[in-house]
Amino acid sequence: MDPMSSKYLLALLLSMAALVPSATAHDQPEKRNISLVASGIVKTTPDMVDISTGVTSEAPSARAALDKNTEAMTKVVEALKEEGIDPKDIQTANFSVGPIYEQKAEGKPPVVTGYRVTNQVRITLHDTGKLGAVLDKVVSLGANQIDSIEFGVEEPEALKDEARKLALKNVTDNAKLYAEAAGVGLGQILTISEEESSYQPRYAQAARAMEMAKDVPIEAGTASVEVRVRVTWELD
Repeated sequence: MDPMSSKYLLALLLSMAALVPSATAHDQPEKRNISLVASGIVKTTPDMVDISTGVTSEAPSARAALDKNTEAMTKVVEALKEEGIDPKDIQTANFSVGPIYEQKAEGKPPVVTGYRVTNQVRITLHDTGKLGAVLDKVVSLGANQIDSIEFGVEEPEALKDEARKLALKNVTDNAKLYAEAAGVGLGQILTISEEESSYQPRYAQAARAMEMAKDVPIEAGTASVEVRVRVTWELD
């Protein structure tokens, strides 16, 4: 065979070899598996509380309403500092100045009869036992709005770790139960994924605080953290 023919035959054989599918992992039968989701929930007693409170003032002029509001709000903030609350835990949440309209006559446009100033602050207490005394003090000094009381925890991430462990235990127990019922063995873990984690503080009724003239009995209750995981196992 001449050299040109040999080269042509070699090229043809290589081309045919490229058309033959090679054995890969994709050719192997897919292994049986089981995938389940479960949650872990951890509840705890709150160790902090956020309060949204403030002063709304009205007067015939914007200047008068602002002065009136500033005087009352200054007393509230100073009282909070006297209670040992760190200034960094007192944060302005909303400040607004706007006209007050009144419909004097039917068919006529409303007229401005005064002005309203609102100043709200968000207070963080790191001792929930002080809540009643703080509410009593701010109300007695002129705060006429308490919009929310939110109990929470200082370190929710530590609770999330506990919830993750509990979620993994729950989903593993469920997988063992299913595998046993199906008459198969539970093999190695193939994947673990965290589908959702949530921190749920507890909200208390704020309306009653405006009606009390003494320490307000508001219970902290419980706050909770939930983590949901998905785990896939190989079946033996």
